Amino acid sequence: MVTVSVVVTLAVCVGYTIADVYDVAPGLLTAQSAPTRTYSAIPTPLAAGAVAGKADRDVPIDEKKAEKLITALGESEGTGNFSVAIAAADGTIAAERNLDTEREPASTTKTLTAFTAVHTLEMSGTLDTEVYLTHADTSPTIVLQGHGDMLLGEGQNDPSHINGRAGLATLAQNTAQSLRQRGIDQVALAVDDSLFGDDNTSTALEQNNDGNAMYTPLSSMAVDGGRMRYGLTADPDAFTDYPTLSRTTASDAAQTFRSLLTRQGITVTDSSDTSGTEASARIAKVSSAPLNEVMAFMLRHSDNTLAELFARLTALKLGLGNSMDADIQAVVQVLRANDIPTDGLHLTSCSGLAAGTRLRIPTLLAVQRSLVGLDDGGAAEIEGLSVPGLTGTARNRAANDDIKGLARVKTGSLGGVRALVGNVSREHGGVLLFAVIVNDSSDELAANNAIDDFMAGLAKL
Repeated sequence: MVTVSVVVTLAVCVGYTIADVYDVAPGLLTAQSAPTRTYSAIPTPLAAGAVAGKADRDVPIDEKKAEKLITALGESEGTGNFSVAIAAADGTIAAERNLDTEREPASTTKTLTAFTAVHTLEMSGTLDTEVYLTHADTSPTIVLQGHGDMLLGEGQNDPSHINGRAGLATLAQNTAQSLRQRGIDQVALAVDDSLFGDDNTSTALEQNNDGNAMYTPLSSMAVDGGRMRYGLTADPDAFTDYPTLSRTTASDAAQTFRSLLTRQGITVTDSSDTSGTEASARIAKVSSAPLNEVMAFMLRHSDNTLAELFARLTALKLGLGNSMDADIQAVVQVLRANDIPTDGLHLTSCSGLAAGTRLRIPTLLAVQRSLVGLDDGGAAEIEGLSVPGLTGTARNRAANDDIKGLARVKTGSLGGVRALVGNVSREHGGVLLFAVIVNDSSDELAANNAIDDFMAGLAKL
């Protein structure tokens, strides 16, 4: 454990940590021994200052070199119609092209949604899945009630992962124990999936949801985000596949819970009576990872459903309603309240999956400016941004070794669209912001390569 501690400490000094990459830090106080995990390709830690200079916000950007980078990007294959900007940490533009042209941003939209959630929700809070015992004296009924945890696990609570932190096996075990203490061995099970109402998807989202692999309608609970792996195993936090997503995630979770409860010796029948869920009737619950960790998972995997989930939680918190339109309204409202420019902003979803969203580069840059600000509280979002060459959807997006560990970014991809936004620690000191959006690309792979080369060059400015 001493060795692990030293490695983590060293890695922090270069802007990323082994724990961040692999999510290896379980809670310190637990009655269970921490599970043993194995790793591959662990980055070699480097001493402080070996990769980047001090993050001095006042180190100027060489505008001529910045212009050359942008010119090279524009001359690259696949870049189609593009907008791009390079800015200082305070948002001052050093170089740009087509700054105020409205573009389709794809999943870089998620940085806007994450920003609004961070500035609205209590990010240390959790999403609980609860069991209530009602009508105990007449016809014992238990109500399974979800509060938005769409990363439930089928097994025991897993403190070492975000996905599966709350386990249905633990919930079933605790429920059975509570029932037996009351002398109850037979119950009816009702499922309360009313949290997000019926407005939980949109036609625009479904148009880009090929094979149901990109989005599943919001629900109060889901196991592994509804991923249907058919027995295949994957690291719950570090997978790279896109399996088909169930469209009935809440009922799937309830069926799993019912089976697990039966294994605990409880006879279970069906009920539709969800009444009587007062706080005093609760007999068991499990809790998700804190919202800041769920957000990190969402950003690293570019999880469309979780992005829409954060928007819905924000809309509900603000009292704007329980609908997809209210979610969009919430994002725009919070952006404006925090002086993020919204000129030209038109959202068709809060994840970027739905076609038709448009924005201008200054909107993306302003969010990044806030994230690297000294006092703006964006840690929960910046922690979840991918590190090129190391984590998330940008794991394979480092054009060379020099950029590894120096950038935190969010990728965006749709048909004909490639986008990247983030912040970079420069090799010779200083921090910069950047955003690039390519629309109407005829060669999306070439566009990705051009953007990656551009990003790698930013570290040398």
